[in-house]
Order: sequence, then structure tokens, then C-alpha cells
Amino acid sequence: MAAVSESNADFGSDDPYIHLGLGREASFEQVQSARDRCMAAVEGDEKACARIEAAYDAVLMVRLRDRQQGRISAAAATASQREGGLGSASVSGSSFPGTSVLQNLRTNLSDPSQSLASLTPQWSLVEGPGRVVRIIAGFVGLGLLAISVANVQLVLALASIGAFLSQVRRGRQPLASLGWTLIALLIGLVVGSLLTMALSPTALQQLSLRPPQIQALPAALLLWLTALLLT
Repeated sequence: MAAVSESNADFGSDDPYIHLGLGREASFEQVQSARDRCMAAVEGDEKACARIEAAYDAVLMVRLRDRQQGRISAAAATASQREGGLGSASVSGSSFPGTSVLQNLRTNLSDPSQSLASLTPQWSLVEGPGRVVRIIAGFVGLGLLAISVANVQLVLALASIGAFLSQVRRGRQPLASLGWTLIALLIGLVVGSLLTMALSPTALQQLSLRPPQIQALPAALLLWLTALLLT
């Protein structure tokens, strides 16, 4: 098996093995050691470091391709299995039935921490033209709500759709976006109902608003804020 040393490295070579000073039969530990030694030799030279990283990646890719095509030696196959995370696969490159399927499933499974993060509310004011569109749409919706009680259902429906689409466009998962939209709608309706019961008939007459409009107002405001702030 080829030894690894700084003196064997040729940083000007296009061959990734020669670039790192490696032989074709180098073990996985030798590949890593060669990379670390070469990086230490060119410390501070960003371009040289980038070329070393590229050579290191190229060596790993070559070994992976050779293993898949059955052209790798028994010693190198053992190291390649460690590189690819195959663990208990045989040194000849063969694996137990279903290993690749299980690995694909494991790779494609979402990270539980990321799933939980998608459910956590994060607040930041939308930027760019979208902010102007949302602000204008909010004022229009509140105006329609104040004009006529017949517009209550239309305004709440459009506000709910807008809040949902806003979250999706900002990167939140659709299911989580739907959940937060419904939460905002329900909280707003509950607050509106309490506000309607707290107001006297005289106050309602002074506001020139009917109870359904009062009840829908907090929900419309919460959905508007959701579209503007929730990400």
C-alpha cells in the first residue's frame, strides 16, 4: 500500500491522487491524512486550499464509482465502505439485500428538529414589493368589512387565503401554514365575540357597525398581521 507524505504531493497535477501524494491503494485514513497535511502545507493560500478540497472530493468520488462498478480492490473496498457509510457490507463491494433501500429511506427522512422548527412561529416583517401588496390588501379588506355586513364572509375568506399563501411563499410548510392561519382566525373570532358582548347597543350604534362586523374585525386584523409578519 502506498505511503502518504507531503513530499509526494504535486499541487500542480490534475490527477487528484498525485495532487494529494496518494497511491491508488491508499486507505481511507491515508486519504484523510494526506488532505490534512496538504492543507497545513498551504495554510493561508485560499486558492490552494480550494484545489486540495477539490482533489479530496474527487478521490472520494473515484473510489465510490470504482466500488459501484466492482473495480476496487479488497483493501480499498473496506475503506470505501466506511466512506459511504455502508458499515457491514462485504469487502468485495456487495451488500445485503435492501441495504441501499434502507439507506435511501434514512437519507430522505426529514430531520425531526427541522419539522419542529417549521411549527414554531417566527416573526419578521416581509420585505420588498410584497410588503406594499399586503399593506394595501389589508386596508382594502378592512374598508370592505366596515362598509357592509355582507362583506364579512368574503373578507375573512380572502384574508385566510392570503395569510396561508404568504406563509408558504416565505418558506413555511403548507400544513403548518394552514394550522397557523386557522389559529389566527379562531382567536380573532373569539376575541371579536367577547368584544361584541362587551359593547352596549348604544356603543354599537355610535360605531355604525353591526355585531358580525365587530366580531370579524379582530380576525381580519390577526390574519393581516399573520400575512405581514409570520414566516
